[in-house]
Amino acid sequence: MFFSMDYLIYMIPAFIIMGLTSWYVKSSYNKWSRVQSLSRLTGAQAAQRLISISGIQGLQVQGTPGNLSDHYDPRNKTLYLSEGVANVASVASVAIAAHELGHAVQDAEGYFPMKIRSALVPAVSIGSNLGPILIIIGVVIQFTQLAWLGVFIFAGGALFALATLPVELNASVRAKELLQQAGIIQTDEERRGMNTVLNAAALTYVAGLITAVLNLLYYVSLVSGSGRRRD
Repeated sequence: MFFSMDYLIYMIPAFIIMGLTSWYVKSSYNKWSRVQSLSRLTGAQAAQRLISISGIQGLQVQGTPGNLSDHYDPRNKTLYLSEGVANVASVASVAIAAHELGHAVQDAEGYFPMKIRSALVPAVSIGSNLGPILIIIGVVIQFTQLAWLGVFIFAGGALFALATLPVELNASVRAKELLQQAGIIQTDEERRGMNTVLNAAALTYVAGLITAVLNLLYYVSLVSGSGRRRD
């Protein structure tokens, strides 16, 4: 039922977009991770310099396993940088580290879109699992109201993806400003690399939003079709 031709019509474009985006992100990262920044700062060193400039107190920088697994955790005020970012002096490394610091600055300033995204996390974690279950049950037993409730709950994922987009874009804007303000990014080539890496990362969130919306539209069409057949 859920792997029908209708499902493929909605999701094949999403799979293609996600695949191309993933390739572009990795390609951009691989290229600019081989270009050393003139500052010769690793991602971790750049983060420490930017922390002192931003004036955020109590912010920690730690390593984390994996590749491109970098993130900021607001619960313990820690920047987690992957080994390829933390210990490598490259344009890509300082750009990614600065982006994660951008999230820390958002957190310190109480950036409203970030608060909205954080508030949606519990609902999304429940809805992504519960929503499809209610949809399946509602369609199978022809209880349309239950199926629509599942769609409504599942829609939280698309809402979360939408709320994530401005948070990520703003973090990249902050990263570019901080890197140039601190003199870590100096040349036109470095600026080009910084923009390429950060813009590629932003595309993943655009692709994520498109995927979430298409998945939601599939469920809407499924429940709508079920309701029409029942009528």
